[in-house]
Amino acid sequence: MNLRENIRNIAIIAHVDHGKTTLVDQLLKQSGIFRENEHVEERAMDSNDIERERGITILAKNTAIDYKDTRINILDTPGHADFGGEVERIMKMVDGVILVVDAYEGTMPQTRFVLKKALEQNLKPVVVVNKIDKPSARPEEVVDDVLELFIELDANDEQLEFPVVYASAMNGTASLEPGQQDENMQSIYDTILDYVPAPVDNSDEPLQFQVSLLDYNDYVGRIGIGRVFRGTINVGETVSLIKVDGTTKNFRVSKIFGFLGLTRVEIDSAKAGDLIAISGMEDINVGETITPTDVQEPLPIMHIDEPTLQMTFAVNNSPFAGREGKHVTARKIEERLHLQLETDVSLRVDPTDQPDAWKVAGRGELHLSILIENLRREGFELQVSKPEVIVREIDGVQCEPFERVQIDVHEENTGSIIESMGARKGEMLDMVTTGNGQTRLTFLIPARGLIGYRTEFMSMTRGYGIINHTFEEYRPLVKGRIGGRRNGVLVSIDKGAASTYSILALEGRGTNFMEPGTEVYEGMIVGENSRENDLAVNITKVKAANNIRSATKEQTTTMKKPRSLTLEEALEYINDDELVEITPETVRMRKKILEKNAREKAYKKNKQ
Repeated sequence: MNLRENIRNIAIIAHVDHGKTTLVDQLLKQSGIFRENEHVEERAMDSNDIERERGITILAKNTAIDYKDTRINILDTPGHADFGGEVERIMKMVDGVILVVDAYEGTMPQTRFVLKKALEQNLKPVVVVNKIDKPSARPEEVVDDVLELFIELDANDEQLEFPVVYASAMNGTASLEPGQQDENMQSIYDTILDYVPAPVDNSDEPLQFQVSLLDYNDYVGRIGIGRVFRGTINVGETVSLIKVDGTTKNFRVSKIFGFLGLTRVEIDSAKAGDLIAISGMEDINVGETITPTDVQEPLPIMHIDEPTLQMTFAVNNSPFAGREGKHVTARKIEERLHLQLETDVSLRVDPTDQPDAWKVAGRGELHLSILIENLRREGFELQVSKPEVIVREIDGVQCEPFERVQIDVHEENTGSIIESMGARKGEMLDMVTTGNGQTRLTFLIPARGLIGYRTEFMSMTRGYGIINHTFEEYRPLVKGRIGGRRNGVLVSIDKGAASTYSILALEGRGTNFMEPGTEVYEGMIVGENSRENDLAVNITKVKAANNIRSATKEQTTTMKKPRSLTLEEALEYINDDELVEITPETVRMRKKILEKNAREKAYKKNKQ
């Protein structure tokens, strides 16, 4: 069996924030592909503004470096489970994975998630213990954790013999021993060449190329990124695209791109083992196979994780609609959502019985909130409903998604965390004391129990707790209401500017969300009630001016700082009868029915 020894195809997998994008940066820099004077951004692979701000990878990225006459194709994968669809498909394109694990935190829920996908594809793993320079690093224990995880995930004997490299991606150093560091990352390059198998060279057989990722470009339209599994593909030749439903379409390959560093390079042909991008076919989708027109042998269709969470996106119809956004019409919003479908295969957009509203389903809160954030930055105005889980019927039984949750907290908080997770129907699987007074708790919980939990969790742990969760499986529906907000809200009954006088007067009623001078409208949520019911309040009232001075003079009162909610917190916070209004400048929460009397009538009607 011939191998293409001058190629290695690897994916880098890790939990969020364990340093894989920084590691790829260093591998790129040290490979010498950049000019001496070329400015290279930190986390160069994170090209999207939101990726840079949040320090997370959302989209899978291709890059390639040359080392010792070998082309190493590297795929940087998202670490967050909401983007697991990308991870799963990337595993089909590569022959090995680099598993990056934090030298202090060890294995985390998403480490488990991405590693499970890699082991299922029978890939050879290389373990990199990163952040070895941290004072709190515990490399030997972390390697034991990793081995335990491999065993738990049914790794085969060959996979259990994984090599370990100890690295500090920030410093650009690595070594094969935990106690020392070489001056560069050569030990990582060498380990890749030694352990990751080269692709099989069967380029003399009929072509098989499978699309794993999609890109979109205004000039060439849809671009299919994937691997040539067999044969050769050339620019200008006519090939067959075998669709997911088994039908075929012929098209001419107009362009082929290879990867080097951060750029795409136009090439004339590619053969078995190459990772490439091709254009020329508008209607190309993930999982489809390109073959010669005369030998049509499709590869197995890729499984794409189904959405687990949905929200209603609608045209903004609040009294402030159109004030701050450029794109406010139903046509513009619908066009933009359909454009997103060109590249995001885990997203679903369905019409509703209203012409200006759509059901948008995704893989989780983060997946959908990042889409909303992108729309907002592009100048869109819209309003969205509370996220709800997608219930599926499996073998005649109604089932809902369950999540595996891993929580790291100080031991004094464990009691309240266990109690709060129990109230949300969470089942505790494990509890381990990790030293330094820290406890690691693992739960299995219905996904709807986690909606809105993060805010409560942060206040319980005073911001010091760490919570991570990943989709586990669908299970029979748990009866009854789970989670949700306990307190009612303070709702404005007037339109105008919030006044300091009114805000101070309302402080005894609950928590204020408004800065003085903020424009409000009837039906807008301006605070949280300290009780369970909603309370209609006048937040625009100003103090009457008169000549009477009180005997105690004017007492100066200090106003509490208003509570500010981010987009994600607002989405988690609202109830079923509320919406989040999103514009390029503002995130507001409001009641679906703005007028107080109409809202009370609807509430009484629902009670009957």
